[in-house]
Amino acid sequence: MSRARGPGAGPGRGWLLRLVIAFAFAQGAVSMARPAVSYRALALGADETAVGVIAGVYALLPLFAAVPLGRRTDHGRCAPLLPLGVVLISGGCALSGVVSSLPAMAAWSGVMGLGHLCFVIGAQSIVARQSAAAEQDRNFGHFTIGASLGQLGGPIAAGALISGGSGALGRTSSLALLVSAGVCAVALTSLWRIEHRRTPGAGPGAHKAAAKVPVTRILGARGVPAGIFISMAVLSSTDILTAYLPVVGEHRGIAPATVGLLLSLRAAATIACRLVMTPMLRLLGRTALLSTSCLLAGLLCAGMVLPVPVPVLAVMLAALGFCLGAGQPLSMTTVVQAAPAEARSTALALRLTGNRLGQAAAPAAAGLIAGTAGAAAPFALLGALLLVAAGQGLRGGRATRASSVPPEPTPVRERDQADGASLADRSRS
Repeated sequence: MSRARGPGAGPGRGWLLRLVIAFAFAQGAVSMARPAVSYRALALGADETAVGVIAGVYALLPLFAAVPLGRRTDHGRCAPLLPLGVVLISGGCALSGVVSSLPAMAAWSGVMGLGHLCFVIGAQSIVARQSAAAEQDRNFGHFTIGASLGQLGGPIAAGALISGGSGALGRTSSLALLVSAGVCAVALTSLWRIEHRRTPGAGPGAHKAAAKVPVTRILGARGVPAGIFISMAVLSSTDILTAYLPVVGEHRGIAPATVGLLLSLRAAATIACRLVMTPMLRLLGRTALLSTSCLLAGLLCAGMVLPVPVPVLAVMLAALGFCLGAGQPLSMTTVVQAAPAEARSTALALRLTGNRLGQAAAPAAAGLIAGTAGAAAPFALLGALLLVAAGQGLRGGRATRASSVPPEPTPVRERDQADGASLADRSRS
């Protein structure tokens, strides 16, 4: 039996492989740059609160740009956003490494975040358009493996380049940012023939269709708010973990290279989760997998407040990475399948807006908490956020099932009688 393909999907899945490779380099550059920005800010005299503010600015520009970009993508091509994103990420990384003031670092960190948003909106929209409904969980899971590969290699590279000895933290963190700009530029080599020309949403009348779907209707669709909140909680956890584990490492005497290995261990566990996601979905179902993974991740995040030794911290981060691996791809599928078909890119953009809102608010809140209660205190905030996400996963799953109950099948005898009557009518005519 041939496998059903989404409308507009061409033969094979080479486009998905190229997209994963490009995403791996782009995300690798960002994952390398984020801890490097934190270390460079510390070298320039920033405290925990300032590090949180700089991490929050990364999400500020994308917060306002996501929905307009999604509207544009609903009635146009997605592929042009990918090279634009690469250029913005590379420029933000390079300029963050050469400026010498904290406000300038924050500004270029925002440019980096805008580039990442452009790339992700374009890439996710391509996956949604070119995947059949039955393939979306798998294809989004494979797509996010690219992000996990980048999160695996980026922190290791940053840890290998950054050194805190002999006052070299400023110089080595600057070098890491310049190298991350070059890493991102490599993504351009894979951005060819990713989007098929005949895909839904690119026609001349699609603009009117997309414009008729208000944001309130998209947000009111059953399952969309839960998917957005879960995605925000999971991404905020990953983001604060990347930004604040270096700060925790400085307070606990953990070397930057070890911090890089710990972050990469978390990313490797996330890759492992996404590789086995299909059998886990068969075993548990989407609702149970989402809620259980968020619940366990919340407990693990809260446990990181404890001053545990490095080997125990490594085990906790591996388990946390595995639990966080399911949230992002499954929330993408949840939002895409719940949203109106003519506004799926806008729905994905709203999901990314929620992500960026979390990335803007959570690090700022984490910075305030860290400044008053200690560097590890933000992980308690993440634990609470993920526990709420677990409850949203249960509610969203029930809402999605209620809105997608299939019609009762026609009994075989009645269907045969109807077919016979139809055949008789056709023979009489």
